[in-house]
Amino acid sequence: MYDFPYHEKPLENLSFLVTGGAGFIGSNLVEYLLKYNVGKVRVLDNFSNGFRKNIEQFLDNPAFELLEGDIRDPQTCMDACAGMDVVLHQAALGSVPRSINDPITSNNVNVGGFVNMLVAAKENNIKRFVYAASSSTYGDSKELPKVEDRIGKPLSPYAVTKYANELYADVFGKTYGMEIIGLRYFNIFGPKQDPNGAYAAVIPLFIDALIHNQSPKINGDGGQTRDFTFVENCVQANIRAALVENPEAVNQVYNIAVGDRTSLLEMFNILKETAGADVEPIHGPDRPGDIRDSLADTSKAQGLLGYDPKVRIGEGLKLTFEWFKHNQEFIYRDTDKAAAIK
Repeated sequence: MYDFPYHEKPLENLSFLVTGGAGFIGSNLVEYLLKYNVGKVRVLDNFSNGFRKNIEQFLDNPAFELLEGDIRDPQTCMDACAGMDVVLHQAALGSVPRSINDPITSNNVNVGGFVNMLVAAKENNIKRFVYAASSSTYGDSKELPKVEDRIGKPLSPYAVTKYANELYADVFGKTYGMEIIGLRYFNIFGPKQDPNGAYAAVIPLFIDALIHNQSPKINGDGGQTRDFTFVENCVQANIRAALVENPEAVNQVYNIAVGDRTSLLEMFNILKETAGADVEPIHGPDRPGDIRDSLADTSKAQGLLGYDPKVRIGEGLKLTFEWFKHNQEFIYRDTDKAAAIK
């Protein structure tokens, strides 16, 4: 991946903090930054969702630094932001079901931790703060495609936390003169995404099952659609948001997707054909808090950020399958966890 850069100005004189940098999206961001000779990249992670395996290849790089800590601790956030130019804030507790089962912890991490990071960024004069927002913010809105300024009511505690992030970002931008950009991710998938645990994402779960010629479980009838987005597109959006110089592009929220609708059954069939497997999915009940359909309008990100998603769903699924097939050591198990959020 990352065969060509998504930035024009050199990175050698810039320092980036990637929170959640040992996680799925965060480690892909770190890989990009180091590939293109960033001056410094510091990772802040407590390894509740991230894995050391994701960053092992970077440990010997003199431009890489690891800070083990939790965004729920204000001083840790202050230390992490010290001396940095840009923050790419990926640390969060994802998963709608997790937030339904434990709304307090999701709120403490996603809202309390987010505010800690905003305050630390303000106090350390961070030049640009880019954060992971979520398509869950659209809530019960049935309108398709999803347009940034038209949202519905949240359907889960997770969605509430991510909308709260957007509200805080707007207030901090206006009140303190900060440059903040939110990226509403639509079902990001790709290499290093964890297929294990109670809250694993659907694509790595399907891949793990198909590699072993087993039947994956689909919640519901499989007709629900998503705007599945390969992680390289997400990396591109973060880099463009971090470096964009157009003042109109700052203090905005953007949809980050590809603008395609794919049902779970269609996605399963692409992976099944790629794997050469002879199995059918098992259907279970619908998941509480899930939306039926999702599709993004990405014209705002294209117009203001220069965002141009390079990898569509079919190619992305095949790339992801091949990566997992040839990197079985990245099929993580619970014993790989260094710590768990309590």
